[in-house]
Amino acid sequence: MTDALLATAWTLEEPEDALAPERVPSRPRASVIIPAHDEAAVILRTLAPLAAAARAGALEVIVVCNGCSDHTARVAATVPGIRVIDTEIASKSHALNLGDRLATAWPRVYLDADITASSAALDAVAALLASDGALAARPAARYDTRAATWGVRAYYRARSRVPSLHRAMWGAGCYALSRAGHARLGAFPDAIGDDLWVDRLFEASEKAVVAVEPVVVRTPRTLPALLAVTRRAARGSAEAAPGGVDGSTVRTTLDELARSVRGPRTALDACVYLAVAALARFGRARPGGWERDDTSR
Repeated sequence: MTDALLATAWTLEEPEDALAPERVPSRPRASVIIPAHDEAAVILRTLAPLAAAARAGALEVIVVCNGCSDHTARVAATVPGIRVIDTEIASKSHALNLGDRLATAWPRVYLDADITASSAALDAVAALLASDGALAARPAARYDTRAATWGVRAYYRARSRVPSLHRAMWGAGCYALSRAGHARLGAFPDAIGDDLWVDRLFEASEKAVVAVEPVVVRTPRTLPALLAVTRRAARGSAEAAPGGVDGSTVRTTLDELARSVRGPRTALDACVYLAVAALARFGRARPGGWERDDTSR
């Protein structure tokens, strides 16, 4: 990002849910921790819906820039009310733990830097965790496939028809923990899939997906990019379950996928989903770095 663009980066309009002074709480309703590695191109898109609440003190928003080689920290710092931390260690788990050490409010919301979530949605999740007894929760999610190729769209159409995948903490790029839920976690391990790790700490009765304005997950645009991030997720799943992937979970997904087939198109979608999942699992043990989708950035 050029200096000229940086100088004019914060020109976004005020969100409609900006807080009036008389509605500002005495302390933040939640802390939002955003780990960011080379996210200068998208970080403003993520911060824009949270800016008014952060400036008013309703949300504590902490961006932890980890090992960035671009201007992520400088861009994030243009948004009033946002706390920006810059660390040379390029590690998501380190960034999450660092954000935790600096955060002051509960519950804790962990938001990926390329995910768009409204402050109202995060407020609803925080309210549920503060009153309902759930230990982990997230907003509903919507997959934005408008820029994707047909194969990627087919994969996500099939995925959207598998009910069990909508009840997990992973896959949305956003989840939250109550103080008691975080106590069970302790600290984030040096693991590939933090959301997968968190999801497996809790029973189904301890987790909730809140029916609010969905967070927006912009999907990979191409099948190779989708396969890369799905392979990373498969490696993360294997890492979070050292005893092996739960066979009952796989059977549930397959059964639900089979029941979702209603004709030729849904059958083709299911075949694409199965092919991507199989290729990802086959390649999960390959050595390599962090597979990242840059096509949606």
